[in-house]
Amino acid sequence: MVPVAYYLILAAVLFCIGMTAFLIRRNVITMFMSIELMLNAVNLTFVAFSHMWHEVSGQIFVFFVMVVAAAESAVGLAIIIALFRSRRTLNVDHVNLMKN
Repeated sequence: MVPVAYYLILAAVLFCIGMTAFLIRRNVITMFMSIELMLNAVNLTFVAFSHMWHEVSGQIFVFFVMVVAAAESAVGLAIIIALFRSRRTLNVDHVNLMKN
């Protein structure tokens, strides 16, 4: 049996990778994937604690987080496509929505 600490360390590493990629990279798609990676790291933490405490509530919460993440993915991808069609770039430094 794998200790819960291993899952928590893995979740922390995944979250740090996602946070670092979000802060360093300037591409909207990469930032979007980094947010998804951070959400999955949090989900792994919820499942690990749920398993440790023998509770189902953590896994139910993960289900709701996944539903919200799926909706966020659909809306976010639509916004990214609209942004690319209007600005012809996905670099956040070149995108300024207040100017034409």
